[in-house]
Amino acid sequence: MVRDIIEIDEDLCVGCGNCVPNCHQGALQIIDGKARLISDLMCEGIGVCVGHCPTGAMTVEKREAAPYDERKVMEKICAGGPNVIAAHLEHLRLHNQTSYLAEAIDYLEEHGIATGGGTAGGDAGECGDGGGCPGSRARTLHPSPAATPVADHPPSELRQWPVQLHLVNPLSDAFREADVLLAADCTAFAMGGFHRRLLRGKALAIGCPKLDDNLETYVEKLTRMIDEARINTLTVVMMEVPCCGGLLQVAQAAASAADRHVPIKRVILSLDGRIDEESWVG
Repeated sequence: MVRDIIEIDEDLCVGCGNCVPNCHQGALQIIDGKARLISDLMCEGIGVCVGHCPTGAMTVEKREAAPYDERKVMEKICAGGPNVIAAHLEHLRLHNQTSYLAEAIDYLEEHGIATGGGTAGGDAGECGDGGGCPGSRARTLHPSPAATPVADHPPSELRQWPVQLHLVNPLSDAFREADVLLAADCTAFAMGGFHRRLLRGKALAIGCPKLDDNLETYVEKLTRMIDEARINTLTVVMMEVPCCGGLLQVAQAAASAADRHVPIKRVILSLDGRIDEESWVG
């Protein structure tokens, strides 16, 4: 599978920082006066940042999407110097990528490269301190024990953040060998028992096939979940309205593009929150 990713021409880059706040995954920073892609893992290649570059230093390139390899990424990161290394490690920490962080530190130790010494300099833009917008920063959540629910506040079954499919990292630890629930935005509002009946024990991604842009990105992310995160099952929950069926088409397109097979379940909700259909379709 071919993947889009951002490429930066350092000779053209003037370090203006216009691109940074327009990368909603926080994969860009200004370090040592140049824009740097500090995370191949998070870059979706959508190219919003490209339109904010005044010098034409940024382009979208198509590359063969081999499985993510932290050691190969570190080879490129280390070439950028200590500040780029520090920024990449901090990015992995902030996005809860514990396994990749351990690989990165092992790589540095094996090559005798210091793991500290350097800070990500420059202005990260309006989304904060350079680690990406807080709304897309990965977090692991711990659902409340089922034994201690409050009558008017049932326990949440949400296990991770973020959940919007444009924001999630498909290789997050939350998705590794997990059962995944892909839900249309409206479903949790329609079904009162959504958490208990559908979400419990699953990692969550949400989207709207009618209103969301760049559905190709959704297909790519789901494909990577299947092939690289090696998810166990994919449950697609939709409303009964016709436009919602596009979410299942996205899931099936990803399954067709993937090298692995993953079982897909279709769940259709009525407008009053009942399960009208629940069946395995792939």
